[in-house]
Amino acid sequence: MGQFFYNIYLGIKAHKVITLCGMFLLLVALLFLSFQLKFEEDITKLIPENEKAVSLNKVLGQVDFSDKIVVHLKVQSKGNVTDLTQFATKLVSSFEEGCGDYINEIQGVVNDDDFEETLDFVYDNLPLFLNEGDYNVIKEKTTTEAIQKSTSANYKTLISPSGFVARKTILKDPFGISFLGFQKLKELQIGDDFTIKDGFVVSADEKHLLLFIKPKLSSNETDKNTAFVNQLNEIKAALNSAYINKVSVGYYGATVVAVANANQIKSDIQLTVSIALSILLLILIFFYKKLSIPIILFIPTVFGALLAITTLYLFRGTISAISIGIGSILLGITLDFSLHILTHYRSNESIKELYKDVTKPIVMSSITTSLAFLCLLFIKSRALQDLGIFAAVSVFGSSFFALVLIPHLYKPGKIKVKKTNIIDRIAGFTFGKNRILIIGCLLLFIISAFTYNKVLFDKDISKMNYQTEELLNEEKALNSLLNTASKSLYIVAHGKTLNEALSENQNVYAALTAFKKDNRIISYSSVASVVLSEEHQQEKVNTWNSFWSEEKQSFIKEELIASGKPYGFKPSTYNQFYDKLSNLQDGFQDILTIEEYQQIKALNTQEYISVTENFYTILSSLKVDKANIDNVKSFFKGNNNVVVIDRQAMNETFLNGFKNNFNTLLGYSFIAVFLVLLFFFKRIELVFITIIPIALTWLVTIGLMGVLGLSFNIFNIIISTFIFGLGVDYAIFTTNGLIKEYETGEPQLPIYRTSIILSVITTILGVGVLIFAKHPALYSIALVSLIGILTALIITFVIQPIVFRAIITNRAKKGF
Repeated sequence: MGQFFYNIYLGIKAHKVITLCGMFLLLVALLFLSFQLKFEEDITKLIPENEKAVSLNKVLGQVDFSDKIVVHLKVQSKGNVTDLTQFATKLVSSFEEGCGDYINEIQGVVNDDDFEETLDFVYDNLPLFLNEGDYNVIKEKTTTEAIQKSTSANYKTLISPSGFVARKTILKDPFGISFLGFQKLKELQIGDDFTIKDGFVVSADEKHLLLFIKPKLSSNETDKNTAFVNQLNEIKAALNSAYINKVSVGYYGATVVAVANANQIKSDIQLTVSIALSILLLILIFFYKKLSIPIILFIPTVFGALLAITTLYLFRGTISAISIGIGSILLGITLDFSLHILTHYRSNESIKELYKDVTKPIVMSSITTSLAFLCLLFIKSRALQDLGIFAAVSVFGSSFFALVLIPHLYKPGKIKVKKTNIIDRIAGFTFGKNRILIIGCLLLFIISAFTYNKVLFDKDISKMNYQTEELLNEEKALNSLLNTASKSLYIVAHGKTLNEALSENQNVYAALTAFKKDNRIISYSSVASVVLSEEHQQEKVNTWNSFWSEEKQSFIKEELIASGKPYGFKPSTYNQFYDKLSNLQDGFQDILTIEEYQQIKALNTQEYISVTENFYTILSSLKVDKANIDNVKSFFKGNNNVVVIDRQAMNETFLNGFKNNFNTLLGYSFIAVFLVLLFFFKRIELVFITIIPIALTWLVTIGLMGVLGLSFNIFNIIISTFIFGLGVDYAIFTTNGLIKEYETGEPQLPIYRTSIILSVITTILGVGVLIFAKHPALYSIALVSLIGILTALIITFVIQPIVFRAIITNRAKKGF
């Protein structure tokens, strides 16, 4: 195998110009094809596919869960409700002028025109907005005594200063039936603790005012949203200073939190990585005595990554963006190949000897690591499969390019380098014969055996969010004001036709109404009381016609005329109302289409109803105490046309699946590593010598996490695979060093250890330095990285030589 790559080396050396042109063309081709790859942001691609998941993903892909920004205005010590609404008016104006490119809609503003339009719509379609309870109220309003009282009250209103405004409504609706129907619109909003004041949504105590911004961009588009949030903050600062001690404003929402996270991550990475890279460059330049070393080191990694992206483009066309994000972390393994070659090259006088020493361990390491990642293809998750292909091809490609290119790019000189620096001296230390280290490792194994099972998987992804003090305070205030601490559930009725979905949604509405009556839910928001199926609309019209019989109409007309005479009302005063009753009796009530509902802005039907070709979804949302969650979910269980969506439970299910997928991966990976080692070593003893440190590294890493009270999460569990790959790498090189030392009788192991130490230094400086980050996700990644990498280093240096001596060296001395 070493001879094969040595022949390639000689061929390149003999045709340098052709090779250089070929590598340049290859680079251009890889870059061109890589830029053709399209990225998908759909995180549900991580969910393993089955019949239920496909149906759920179809619903999730259509329902609008756009996270709004809540704008919270609070009255301060010297302010009042007038200041509150004035502040809100200026705020809305500032939003429209300064943030129009980022905002789809500002909700919470009620215009007089919208109110009148909605009331007219309700009046024109009164039968559709009334229920059985409303008809009972109408019965009470239409007795002889009640009509007389109503006429008297209407007269007093008409002669009052506000009579001019109320005249139109009273003449066409003397009993205020429209307002009974108008009450149904309240069911489109969750919560009864707010009222309308001067066109804004204000709390009952008139101390708080809420606006809701619906952003154009999704919360994960942090680059563009950063400019948006900065603009919001400028507006907030200007108005807060103008209304100091009267009104203050704060923002909260997924977009604001995402920007805070992105800014903190950027700040952490800029600080830590700039320091880490500076130190790393100095170490590499100092160790290898060449300024070009950092560039040489990364060239094979760049080629490997581009080859992986090109492979995904050719075989997939698109890729889940999350798999690239995960894969970029795993690419740290690819640097090891260049480090191993560089380290051995500086200690070898011959290129041929170099290839003889490094080819086998590098090929073994790359194959075992690649196969471990390719095991992800057995998991029915598109994103994890993409990750497997990306990581496997990049690792194998980097190893190939390292073997082909590094000997040409790096020239250490002909004289064999002597051990003159601290890294070489550390590598030359006999770790496997130091009693303190051995006893320390044994204690770690014993402790880990009792603590590894204490490590749990934390499914609460919100703990990995970074929030400023201001955001935390705003979240706390909104929790108190909106009862956001209670559980939110979403119920989606769906069907192949809109009418089918509306009919199913009517059943959901009936259940929610019953739940609310029985106090099994706190509140709910449903469009079902407003937007009805064709059949239900017809039923409502029939109920109206049945109620307003000709006898009833005649009685009402006679009583209104009689009660109005004392006040000077003409017999024709209420003709509009009489015509309304008569026209509906004659069948003039049309069945409303969804387009007619959508024309009324206040109904905001697009928030609830989503339509694509042959698939319609209707959303209802509710607040429920945690004690009743299972009760609500179980009620709808088994209904194929209704999906109950618990976003927190979905996150937990998704993360559980993510954890199980990686558990499965580790099992497959151990099998793959075992088979590859057996193929190359041909001896089961050497396989166990290599496998044992890998297994012990995993045990001790988890055991130490248990001792420190750490949990796995979606971020550091990914790092665990990174650690597994590095552990495999270190173990294979150590085994090969021990074998060569055993065969030649010369101290060869320190050379292999030197490259491993350099790998540990680069990895710690690249990832472990994030231990100083403020962002909890970065801190979690760094902490597990440090534990795992240092554990892998100690076990391969201390335990592996002991195992080798016990199984190989001592047996040979005894003649076995």
